[in-house]
Amino acid sequence: MTQLLSDFAAGVPGAQERLFPVVYDELRGMAANKLRGERVGHSLTPTDLVNEAYLRLVDQRASWNDRAHFFRIAGRLIRRVLVDHARARGARKRGGDAEREPLSTVVDGRSLHARFDQLDVLALNEALEQLERESPSRAQVVELRFFAGLSVEETARAMDVAEITVKRHWKFAQAWLFARMNAGS
Repeated sequence: MTQLLSDFAAGVPGAQERLFPVVYDELRGMAANKLRGERVGHSLTPTDLVNEAYLRLVDQRASWNDRAHFFRIAGRLIRRVLVDHARARGARKRGGDAEREPLSTVVDGRSLHARFDQLDVLALNEALEQLERESPSRAQVVELRFFAGLSVEETARAMDVAEITVKRHWKFAQAWLFARMNAGS
């Protein structure tokens, strides 16, 4: 995959055709993982999510260093697609007054992996932007674990850090985000 990503970024003829099935399968798995547990009839399907993320990846024509770098970018793009979708849904719903479920009623205080259809994606994004300003590495762990669906081990490889560091950052970030998102509840 690393070689295919490099070839694509360099404009090697035929690289996109060889890369597409590999990247699409990876993104499809990430999208399915992210939207698993969604309510039936949710307006954003895993296919919609992966297609939009793929189009954004291709538009960037980024110079991906390797598979880990690709996952960091993909996690960020999946986050952006979900946030854009939530904003659009909120704008359509009753003139923009989208009903949001506070995070405290969705998660148990320790895990962001909850029923995604009830999660206030916009509030999560806002809190995550605050976390990025204070601790970029912890925010990156959230993007990789929550939005990209990577395991602790995969996240550690993608960030080139120890697994224990990922676990500490994940635990801290979840508590931090939970506190920020429920401060007004």
